[in-house]
Amino acid sequence: MRSHREEIALEVPARRGFVNITPQVAAALARSGIQEGLCLVNAMHITASVFINDDESGLHYDYEKWLERLAPHAPTDQYHHNLTGEDNADAHLKRQVMGREVVIAVTGGRLDFGRWEQVFYGEFDGRRRKRVLVKIIGE
Repeated sequence: MRSHREEIALEVPARRGFVNITPQVAAALARSGIQEGLCLVNAMHITASVFINDDESGLHYDYEKWLERLAPHAPTDQYHHNLTGEDNADAHLKRQVMGREVVIAVTGGRLDFGRWEQVFYGEFDGRRRKRVLVKIIGE
């Protein structure tokens, strides 16, 4: 069995946002040469997420509204974490809901997705450079 590791660098200019990283993940898979196996995609930051869903702007809008209702950013003093001088407790909670990583089957050298599935990076405390790990194992 072989393995391949890459990082995708991202910098979301806003505090929150969703970025379709499917092309970068597919390119990493192509560079790996692996035909059959598994591809792990992991947000390497505790205020960011990786998830799979549809690339549809209405859904992204709904995610934003839903997450803000679950864990509103303001008032920032509602969170004990923010008493340390941080203002991103809501970002940690949003990440917990959206997930840390995904695993995608690799079949015939391609990401083995359902019809509308895409890989997304979810940023909840942006405006700085962050990384996503792509780890592929297989033959």
